Amino acid sequence: MKRVLVILTLVLSPFTLLMAQKEAPDIRHGNRQYNKDNFEQAEVDYRRGMEKNNNSYEAHYNTGNALFRQNKYPEAAEEFIKAAQLIDPKKDKQKAAKTYHNLGNSLFAQQQYDKAITAYQQSLRANPKDDDTRYNMVKAMQLLQQQQQQQQNQQNQDQQQQQQQQQEQQQDQQEQNQDQQQQEQQQQQDEQNMDKETAEQILHALEQDEQETQEKLQRQQGSKRRVEKEW
Repeated sequence: MKRVLVILTLVLSPFTLLMAQKEAPDIRHGNRQYNKDNFEQAEVDYRRGMEKNNNSYEAHYNTGNALFRQNKYPEAAEEFIKAAQLIDPKKDKQKAAKTYHNLGNSLFAQQQYDKAITAYQQSLRANPKDDDTRYNMVKAMQLLQQQQQQQQNQQNQDQQQQQQQQQEQQQDQQEQNQDQQQQEQQQQQDEQNMDKETAEQILHALEQDEQETQEKLQRQQGSKRRVEKEW
């Protein structure tokens, strides 16, 4: 039979401390609300207990559970971390096992599989016989491998797109260079044609001036000869 991921294994920490503790009434009331699925109100009660005693393991742990049930996974993970810091994993193995298990679930829900695996490993150190934690850890390992493969594929795809863009940019640059060269060549050719045309025009003007000058001289010489005959 195929097993379903045990991702919602969240157990309230039973409040067994002395009644003299000032946060006890709030935590008890929060537990009642939690058991009624009133998770928002339970969170309010647990936080009220934390305000009275911020070093209460039960307040932080149960707040993490209430947040998890509201799908507030990052906030839940923060509370489980705070709860874990308030216990000695070697002495409070039961608390350590369930705290790190739930921390792993909060990280798992955020697809932070590498961190979830670390949390599950810490839970198994405290309780090596917990099959649910072991199953979740194996599932997280599988999903981490898939995630890394997807990231690698995406990275390869991004590199291919980048290379294609670079090739297109190089091709565009080459076309621009060719167009510029053609324009420069055309401009040089136009300038050469213009210089040739200008030179021809100048030469033609000079020739015309020369012709006009010769004609003028001829007219002058003709007039002079007529004057001499009259004498």
